[in-house]
Amino acid sequence: MMLSGRAIRTGKHVGLTRIEGQFQPAGVDLSVESVWVFEEAGSIDLDNKKRKIPKCKKLEFGPDEFVHLSPGPYKLVFNELVDVPSDCAGIARSRSSLLRMGASVQTALWDPGYKGRSEALLLVSNPSGLALHMHARVAQLSFIRLEKPSGETYEGNYQHENMGRK
Repeated sequence: MMLSGRAIRTGKHVGLTRIEGQFQPAGVDLSVESVWVFEEAGSIDLDNKKRKIPKCKKLEFGPDEFVHLSPGPYKLVFNELVDVPSDCAGIARSRSSLLRMGASVQTALWDPGYKGRSEALLLVSNPSGLALHMHARVAQLSFIRLEKPSGETYEGNYQHENMGRK
């Protein structure tokens, strides 16, 4: 079962920067806090002993509050703080407007109990690039209720990450 936008709003599962216009019938829109460009390679392995998160450089929004992106991959940090209920998982998908512009957002699954400010991969596929406005709504987060509580919640490295940063 998927939680409605109304259930998400009343359950306080997402801390929003703005409320009006972000709740949808089947979720809540996530907006852009910052955009970063990858500066080096990362590495990943089976048990995270050799995991290396690549260095990234924050891109600045111009005086017009846009950042102009060439085709390629970018790291996004969302404005919203997410608090996934212990009996749900979170899934975010690109907003259709973003797809129509030749770009998409890719995210990992949010496990039950995850709390934090999440990141995503923005892929700009449009050969002409993308002008991305500060606080643009780019993805819709939905919570899917588990068949039964998992009995365990997320305890990984990214728990509570970026909670205080705005």
